[in-house]
Amino acid sequence: MFFTYLEDTPVGKLLVAGDKLGLRHVSFEKSHFSASVTSPGIDWQLNAQPLQEAVRQLRAYFSGKLQVFDLPLAAAGTEFQRRVWKALCRVPYGTTASYGEIAKSVGNPAAARAIGMANGRNPIAIIVPCHRIIGSSGQLVGYGGGLHHKQTLLKLEGIAQKLGNKCRL
Repeated sequence: MFFTYLEDTPVGKLLVAGDKLGLRHVSFEKSHFSASVTSPGIDWQLNAQPLQEAVRQLRAYFSGKLQVFDLPLAAAGTEFQRRVWKALCRVPYGTTASYGEIAKSVGNPAAARAIGMANGRNPIAIIVPCHRIIGSSGQLVGYGGGLHHKQTLLKLEGIAQKLGNKCRL
């Protein structure tokens, strides 16, 4: 596994990691959930070259020049988690969806809580846009990188303004 750090982003320092199969991790420096990788594994190699396209696209996203990522992804997870993460990738830039809406989109309308669990285990933050998932009331709820980072990402995409008073921490 190769890794690098992306510093000076609106959400702080990010760890970016992947291998020949694709991108496996984008995680915040200080994460709240154990499923998120916040430091490299013992056998990982510091090498930005294989990750240069992911870094380039993340920088373009943060500068407002990219709305859709085009990268090979290789996140490890259960079949259900991978279905949820694919559904998250279908939530367009500048929009949000509720956990219930994602549950319906994966064919299990009663699984909103399970969706939340899978969302929280997303190892590829930002690129798999779990920050676009909000509570059914329209409020910001749960985010592995912290609600302050979720709010920052939503503001960057122009979503926080659309949510108005419902976008409270």
